[in-house]
Amino acid sequence: MRKLFVIGLGAALAGCSLMPEYQRPDLPVAAQWPQTAQPDGARKASATAWRAYFPDQKLQALIAAALEHNRDMKIAAARVEEARALYGITRADRLPTVDAVASEQAARTPGDLSSLGRTAISRRYDAGLSLLSFELDFWGRVKSLNEAALASFLASEEARRALHLSLVSEVANAYFSLLELDERTRLARETVKSREETRTMIARRREVGLSGDLDFLQADGALEGVRAELASLRRQQAAAANALALLVGQQSSGLPVGRTLTDQGIVADLAAELPAEVLLQRPDVLAAEKRLMAANANIGAARAAFLPRISLTAGLGTASSALSGLFGSGSESWTFQPSLRLPLFDAGRSAAGVDLAEARKVIAVAEYEKIIQQAFREVADLLAARTHLAEQLRAQEAAEKSQNERLRLAEARYKAGITSHLEVLDAQREFFSTQQATVQTRRAALVAAAQLYKALGGGS
Repeated sequence: MRKLFVIGLGAALAGCSLMPEYQRPDLPVAAQWPQTAQPDGARKASATAWRAYFPDQKLQALIAAALEHNRDMKIAAARVEEARALYGITRADRLPTVDAVASEQAARTPGDLSSLGRTAISRRYDAGLSLLSFELDFWGRVKSLNEAALASFLASEEARRALHLSLVSEVANAYFSLLELDERTRLARETVKSREETRTMIARRREVGLSGDLDFLQADGALEGVRAELASLRRQQAAAANALALLVGQQSSGLPVGRTLTDQGIVADLAAELPAEVLLQRPDVLAAEKRLMAANANIGAARAAFLPRISLTAGLGTASSALSGLFGSGSESWTFQPSLRLPLFDAGRSAAGVDLAEARKVIAVAEYEKIIQQAFREVADLLAARTHLAEQLRAQEAAEKSQNERLRLAEARYKAGITSHLEVLDAQREFFSTQQATVQTRRAALVAAAQLYKALGGGS
């Protein structure tokens, strides 16, 4: 009988499942990257650690500090532990709960109710092991809930990985933005100094009759315009520094000396394999798929609500009217109480539960497909940006060189009296604008490289 009970219990624990077989949805994107995207590269992002990808030591220190102190990262880590604990609770429901129990019962019976005609006090002592309401999972209800909890836990872990990658990219982006504003502020200061010298020179020429009031007013207006630009850049610089400090999670001090925007040394030679190989390895896509698997498992639990639920309550121990005889011969006791509950009428609650679970699965499928499509677009955009921003930067640097030469010639022609100051002023404006645009393009190329690392699922 014991062997048959063990075999039956094992079969019950294994049970059958009403959970639908999970099938990964087809990818709702093209099988190849668009022609505008250049997927070729020498390194695989998932095998490239962020310290190897970002060689600037100051940036490395900022990223490391952010991963440790950023509040969103702490919340994500706590979410993982929360999901782990919930999974542990659900998993425990698949095994019986055995408690050690000890109790005493005392009762006083009045004399007029006693068969002996006098007051009597009775006592009972119990000690043993108790199995409380263990459900035999014939239909896989508990197993389905366990599968859903496991998938939710794994989804939270993938979400934490996705936040990890996003945080690395966001800190790099904020750092590059701050470097850009530092560089543009330096150029603006140098331009202010240059235009102050120009205005002083024109004022002296006006005193001796070589320049008129118009030239002086033009020089003065150009100077004040650059001063206004400098004030705006300083405001943006302070905001960028505050944004970086928020991402890092603390005010950083004692950081290594950083590199300039030009000397970052990031080589964005990351290879993009076929979309199916790249996208399905991204942590945000994996998290969405785990949430879909959890929704699929919940359908099995909802379906099982229509079927009988069998529970066992049992106990094994000793009982005696005296504490001294609790473990004596003949004091053994046991209880065995199976129960069967079959839903007959619940006003449509069980059917609505199935409809709810199936609707949530439809939502999870749509969210999964949406994330896939967003990821495809993100990678395709960044692959195209990697190529075109490199071309744009080369053209911008060539334009800056040409504008610098033009300014030199215009200043020489003005000093020789060949041309008016208006030509010099126009050359100054164009050169300053080109310098600013070059710095902005260089920062955009670095930001695209950082975002591409995240989009391709960079390593830890």
